[in-house]
Amino acid sequence: MKIMISILLLFAIACNRPSNKKELKNIASNESVGSSEIKKDIPAKADATKWKADAANSKINFSVKGPFGTVNGNLKGLKSTIIFDEKDLSSSFIEASVDAGTIDTDNNLRDKDIKKEKFLNTQEHSVISFRSDKIEKSGNSYKATGKLNLKGTEKQVVIPFDFIPKENGGLFKGSFAINRNDYNVGKEGGSLGKTITINLEVPVTK
Repeated sequence: MKIMISILLLFAIACNRPSNKKELKNIASNESVGSSEIKKDIPAKADATKWKADAANSKINFSVKGPFGTVNGNLKGLKSTIIFDEKDLSSSFIEASVDAGTIDTDNNLRDKDIKKEKFLNTQEHSVISFRSDKIEKSGNSYKATGKLNLKGTEKQVVIPFDFIPKENGGLFKGSFAINRNDYNVGKEGGSLGKTITINLEVPVTK
């Protein structure tokens, strides 16, 4: 009885298989159509102008009032995805990050202190990142509104910036300020200023 059932099952499977190469081709064609339909769901951002940042020559500088005057520094390790079209801002998008551990204020002792838990805590929060929600025209310039993640805290910021076109590329220049207390960087009050100003210069190519 078991042998008879096995034979019947094999016969049913054989009958349901494509009978020739033409049927197999039709099945493959239908699968291709399905894949094409999925691709249509990719956001318009994927077709906008993509820019490649020159990380080595980018400048991510900051300044903050210190106990003995203004402290200036910079950060390195830029990684980014930049999709920007002056004629299609709704499809434009910027995502960028820097390595918090690269902070440099031209003072080794101070840099070691800044990396500690009370300030940036770079051991647990090694990356400072920004991701835009929208990019809009602002006078003759632009502004990117999005989320800045610093020391594990995420807050909305607005970054005004200019885009200067150049042959086969361009330059993004921006500047904005944050309140360090919003990100639990250092203690409130004291001789350290609460406002940190960040200046950006990012050369790009297509």
